[in-house]
Amino acid sequence: MTIAPAHQDGERGQTAWSDAQLLYALEEVVEKELNRHLGIAKEWMPHEYVPWSDGRNFDGVMGGEPWAPEQSKVTDIGRTALVVNLLTEDNLPSYHHEIATLFGRDGAWGTWVHRWTAEEGRHGIVMRDYLLTSRAVDPVQLERFRMAHMSEGFESDNNHSMLHSVAYVAFQELATRISHRNTGRHSGDPVCDRMLARIATDENLHMLFYRNLLAAAFEMAPDQTMGAVRDVVVNFRMPGHGMPGFERAAARMAMGGIYNLRIHHDDVIQPVLRFLKVMEIGGLGPAGLRAQEELGLFMGGLDDQARKFDERLAAREARKAARQG
Repeated sequence: MTIAPAHQDGERGQTAWSDAQLLYALEEVVEKELNRHLGIAKEWMPHEYVPWSDGRNFDGVMGGEPWAPEQSKVTDIGRTALVVNLLTEDNLPSYHHEIATLFGRDGAWGTWVHRWTAEEGRHGIVMRDYLLTSRAVDPVQLERFRMAHMSEGFESDNNHSMLHSVAYVAFQELATRISHRNTGRHSGDPVCDRMLARIATDENLHMLFYRNLLAAAFEMAPDQTMGAVRDVVVNFRMPGHGMPGFERAAARMAMGGIYNLRIHHDDVIQPVLRFLKVMEIGGLGPAGLRAQEELGLFMGGLDDQARKFDERLAAREARKAARQG
């Protein structure tokens, strides 16, 4: 059951919805997507993906062996990406607070919020257990980074609007899946690759939930949803952007093929836009048409930026090959 929009927006010529009205109107869709999710999500145990037999005591109160880089099985780029990915997962309490505030704790929305949080919690558990057991990263530095990052908290760029938040996570969950999957492939450790592939499966299911919810929002409030998608795509930032050393780590991950402009354009933004047929949606008012046009122009510019990045990366690899030859 849906309810009427809040008021007539004179500029757009379409009725506008408040957050509360959209939450109520989308409740049936949330319940349907929640039931679909619960029907296909597979139970898995974090402890089964950790090589416990590789573990041994660290220095400190246990008097074990200090960590050293040569103890790590993962590649340098894998180590960088693993730290970024784990620190991102560590801020789950802030993410939960934000979506619980926006979406509520009652009904289907509340059930989804708590289920999502529980599933995401496994990701931080298994990643930290793997990293410490396999000595993949410096445990002291990792803990100091965690304390610094979580002490800052997290505030989304989109917490002013439920619709913007739904649009953001539709893209962000896919971006996280891609980042985890590529980290595993570049890690140099099959155990790490298997663990991150399992996490990526969860992230993909979360993306499907939000993407389908966004599709329903386009049917109810096309102008508002188009504006939200435009804003989110143009201003997109990964949730870990506030962590210590993020810019340097992101640059290394870009050059290492974990996550860069080409991946962002081709594997994250475009697939969601194509599935939703965002650039083909008709019946928009003036504001929606403007947002649609601005989104198309931005995507063209993003593709140009990605092409220039590809060229710089190819030139860098050519210089590296020449030096080694």
